[in-house]
Amino acid sequence: MSSAREPKAPTRPTSRDYRLTMYRTRHDAAVRRLAASLRGMPADIPVRLAKPGSNLFRFGGRDRRPGLPVDGLDTVLSIDVDARTAEVGGLITYERLVAATLPHELMPTVVPQLKTITLGGAVAGLGIESTSFRAGMPHEAVREMDVLTGSGDVVTVCPGDDLFECFPNSYGTLGYAVRLVIELAPTMPTVALRHVRYVTGRELFDGLAEHVDDPEVDFCDGVSFTPCESYVTLGRFTIEPGPTSDYTGQSIYYRSIRRRDTDRLTVADYLWRWDTDWFWCSAAFGVQNRHLRRFWPVPLRRSDVYRRLVALDRRIGLSRRIARARGQRREAVIQDVEIPLAESASFLDAFSRHIPIRPVWICPLRSTTATTPPLYPLTSGTYVNFGFWATVGLADGQADDHHNRLVEQLVIDHGGHKSLYSTVHYDRSQFWRDYDESAYRQVKKRYDPTGRLPDLFDKVVGDNATR
Repeated sequence: MSSAREPKAPTRPTSRDYRLTMYRTRHDAAVRRLAASLRGMPADIPVRLAKPGSNLFRFGGRDRRPGLPVDGLDTVLSIDVDARTAEVGGLITYERLVAATLPHELMPTVVPQLKTITLGGAVAGLGIESTSFRAGMPHEAVREMDVLTGSGDVVTVCPGDDLFECFPNSYGTLGYAVRLVIELAPTMPTVALRHVRYVTGRELFDGLAEHVDDPEVDFCDGVSFTPCESYVTLGRFTIEPGPTSDYTGQSIYYRSIRRRDTDRLTVADYLWRWDTDWFWCSAAFGVQNRHLRRFWPVPLRRSDVYRRLVALDRRIGLSRRIARARGQRREAVIQDVEIPLAESASFLDAFSRHIPIRPVWICPLRSTTATTPPLYPLTSGTYVNFGFWATVGLADGQADDHHNRLVEQLVIDHGGHKSLYSTVHYDRSQFWRDYDESAYRQVKKRYDPTGRLPDLFDKVVGDNATR
C-alpha cells in the first residue's frame, strides 16, 4: 500500500497498515537493541553481525563468537507507489524485497543476481546486474540511510554527506546500514530476451558499446563461453502475451543462451535466472546432471545452498584431499572486476591466455551520479564487469595464489578495479592507491574514533597482503 495515499477506510486500519506499523515498531526496537549491544561489548572483542548467512568468499576459521543481534532488521517498512520508493531494514534480502515490490509493478533499480544478498550488504559492498548500464549500482538509488556507527550512535545520512558518500565498498568498517529509503523502477509482466552472438572479443565489446546506448534495451549482460563464442543478452519489458520459459526445473538458463536466439521470462524468473544454478557453478555439485537433477529438490536449487556446501567443504577439506590424492593442486579464483570498456577486449584476451576459466560473465556498468564513491572511484564512461568463479590447476612451482595475483595485476594494467568480496592480495600501498585512503581516514576518524570497527585493509586483505 502506498504511504502517500488516503486509506479507503480511515476509521479502521487495514491489515496491511497494521502489519507495516508492527514491522516499524519491531524495527525500531531492533535498532535500539543492536546499538545497545555494540555499546555494551568490551573494546577488545571484534565486532560482527550475527547474520544467518553470507555471500562473501573470504573463508576463515568458523567464528563461533556471538555477534550483534539483527532480528527485526529485515522487513519492509513502507512502499510509496506514487513516489516509487521503499523504506526497508538494512538486512532485508533482495528475494524478500522483490517479493514485496513486484505486486505493485515495481522493483529495485538494480537487483543483484543472488536472492540472499541483502540491500545493506549490496550498498556497503557494491552490487551489479543487467540494469547497471543505465542505473549504476545499488547505492545510487539510496535516498536516505540510517547507519549504526562504530561509536554506537545511529545517524541518518543522505547524498552529499561524507559517511553516505564513503559508505559504498566500506564492507561494514564504517558502520552498518540499518534502514534505507531507495528508489524503485517500474516493471511490466514479462521480459523478452534476444541473445546476440559474437566471434571475437573486439566485435563483442564494439557491439556492447552500441547496445548500452539503445533506448529500447532495459537489461543487458553477456556470457563468454570461449574466445570465439560470446553472447550479449538484451532484455526489454513487454506486456505482449506469450509462453514463458522456466529455468527452475530441468532446463538450465545459461545453456539456453547458446541454443536459442530469443526467449521470454516472467519478471521474477528473469531477476532470479542466475540464482537457480548459481550462474553455472551448480555443476560442481552434480546438479546439472539431468539424472541427479531430478532428485535434487527444487527448493534447494539456490545459491545460498551451494554457498553453504562450499563453506562446508572448506572446513572439512574434502575436495582438497581428493586433489592431493590425485597429485593435484588447485586454486579457487572467485572474482568480479570492473574494466573500462575501451580496455575490455585486451583484458579478456589476456585473461583467456593465462587463466583457463570459462564461462565468464560480462555486465556493462555506468554510474548515474556526478561523483563516484571515494572507495570505488570509477571514472565517467562505461565499464564492464567480468565475473569468473572456478578452481584452476596449479603447475609445479606456482604459488598457491598464483592466478589470483595475476588477475589483480591484469586489473591494474587495464585501469580497472576489483570487488573486495573475495580474496585480495594487494600490498597496503597499492590497496590505498586504488581505494582512496585519505577520504576513508577522515570518515573513519569522525564516526569510529576509537577504531571499534575493523580497518578496511585489515578486513578484506589481512594475511593475504603481498609482502
